[in-house]
Amino acid sequence: QVQLVESGGGLVQAGGSLRLSCAASGRTFSYAMGWFRQAPGKEREFVAATNWSGRDTYYGESVKGRFTISKDNAKNTVYLQMNSLKPEDTAVYYCAAAKSTVVLVASYEYEYWGQGTQVTVSS
Repeated sequence: QVQLVESGGGLVQAGGSLRLSCAASGRTFSYAMGWFRQAPGKEREFVAATNWSGRDTYYGESVKGRFTISKDNAKNTVYLQMNSLKPEDTAVYYCAAAKSTVVLVASYEYEYWGQGTQVTVSS
């Protein structure tokens, strides 16, 4: 069983940066990790994902070039560095994990989910 706890959300002005963290309770060395987000009235959207080692990454089109996902297996933590934030990035951001060696981009492929952290970008 893996438990995920996100942190680092908050209110930021457009153009600013935030770094989200997702700490896992168990060892996630062999787990693929991902970030998704959901804005009010919208479906959950894929943001970024990495494979078990952190070497392979994949990004949603809307965040490519602005967000960076990284994984620290020694700390059982995955990060999402968000730069050049836009008001349309406002959402609840969720961390997810799945026992997989490859990058996963579909939400149904993930077994474990965090409770989410709110990110609000003001214009």
